[in-house]
Amino acid sequence: MPTVDDVLEQVGGFGWFQKQAFLTLCLLSAAFAPIYVGIVFLGFTPDHRCRNPGVAELSQRCGWSRDEELNYTVPGLGAEGDAFTRQCRRYEVDWNQSALGCVDPLAGLATNSSHLPLGPCGHGWVYDSPGSSIVTEFNLVCGDSWKVDLFQSCVNVGFFLGSLGVGYIADRFGRKVCLLGTSFINTISGVLMAFAPGYPSMLFFRFLQGLVSKGSWTAGYILITEFVGPDYRKMVAILYQMVFAVGLVLLVGIAYALPHWRWLQLAVSLPTFLFAFYYCPPRRLLGVTCDSLLTLLSPFILPHDIHCVSLSRGCGLLACHQQFLAPPKPQCLPLMCILFLLRFTSSVIYQGLIMHMGASGGSLYLDFLYSALVEFPASFFIILTVDRIGRLYPLAVSNLMAGAACFTMIFVSHELHWLNVAVACVGRMGITIVFQMVCLVNAELYPTFVRNLGVMVCSSLCDVGGIITPFLVFRLTEVWQDLPLMLFAALGLVAGGVTLLLPETKGKALPETIEDAENLWRTGKPKENMIYLQVQTSEFSGA
Repeated sequence: MPTVDDVLEQVGGFGWFQKQAFLTLCLLSAAFAPIYVGIVFLGFTPDHRCRNPGVAELSQRCGWSRDEELNYTVPGLGAEGDAFTRQCRRYEVDWNQSALGCVDPLAGLATNSSHLPLGPCGHGWVYDSPGSSIVTEFNLVCGDSWKVDLFQSCVNVGFFLGSLGVGYIADRFGRKVCLLGTSFINTISGVLMAFAPGYPSMLFFRFLQGLVSKGSWTAGYILITEFVGPDYRKMVAILYQMVFAVGLVLLVGIAYALPHWRWLQLAVSLPTFLFAFYYCPPRRLLGVTCDSLLTLLSPFILPHDIHCVSLSRGCGLLACHQQFLAPPKPQCLPLMCILFLLRFTSSVIYQGLIMHMGASGGSLYLDFLYSALVEFPASFFIILTVDRIGRLYPLAVSNLMAGAACFTMIFVSHELHWLNVAVACVGRMGITIVFQMVCLVNAELYPTFVRNLGVMVCSSLCDVGGIITPFLVFRLTEVWQDLPLMLFAALGLVAGGVTLLLPETKGKALPETIEDAENLWRTGKPKENMIYLQVQTSEFSGA
């Protein structure tokens, strides 16, 4: 029986309609970047200290410089350079009393300022930042710093729950209806988040964004791989993910131009309204009747294998349903667990490196830009190697490279910031290759009728990694700044080893039935498809 790929080769593997759909879906991929890693700018935590009533007036009366004001009125670092005391404690002193002088005002209260009692920040904080973030507006520091972790974990919880629901909707009602609905909800919730009056409402809208955004991105990825012929499938899949890197670069520029988080959130949410233009149906199928379409495809379709049902007159799309009755075999389960592990580790390392770079000091915008730019050579590397070498070995080597880079960063001095950024970019490039190639392999291992749902279920482990990553990075960094890197290194090395147990999908057609998918899982050499022709010969007179 001919496959859908055979039909696509006859009607056009990458025609005008496929190109139009691909360019439109690229907008969806770029718009997903601010949702996935926007926490770096939305939740940026600048240097801060307790607000003390009366300090500003005393500083103005005495003519102190900023350094003098900090030296006289802010506690020093705690034990072993702990910044908690400086940022979350204040002297229990009435700064409005007239007895305080301009030269070492605390000298008359205690011989040593370290003997003065310290208390919590009861009047808020002062932030050394020209812009604003959710941290500065809602005071998510000190005892409430875990709420920043919850903010990012909440969107990943939405990713996790939405992956299953959106995957079923896409398979049940179609990718297009799913994309339009989720994109509309994503835009509305993003705009409402920009106007959220408090932390709980902001958290709710962020969760709502996560509930639909990743499912929408994955549905777009599956849709474009199904639209094009096998010769173009690898290229559009990689380019679709490369556009995500374009979204990262654009995010840096927008965040630099709009340092206030509400304007930034509004700027990255509104462009997704443009995705409504995708509703235009393909011109080549408008007005096509079922009979004419069957006549067009009759040389490639066997009537006893495919049961054609109704044809929608408004959109002119043929709906066909093929019966898939073969149950999955248990031998697939261990390999599916490997895919689960790869999605989990790639998410933890990918998001973890981004958050760790944002929390380790230096220039936030430049560091993020450098790490985003390395995703382009990662995509070109996949394009050059995926058909020549295959999926398996580049995937394993990239995992090992990411783990080795994280391990190396532990031994690099924090004073050599440029070297830390360079090594981190190497790890970022490695894990980007893993991230993109795992998506490609996942789409190649599930049959057509459950491909969207299967990829979404597998990617749910990626979302579990995203849920715990903020707590791993920010809480472990408080214990030791390099402790998260040790965890990332271990995960990368383990993932690189188990990758070698996966089957190679190079040169294989997309499976259409469960039996086709099981054939891909088998480690043996697949059987060749043979075509037997019965030729009747006749003798010519005079031969």
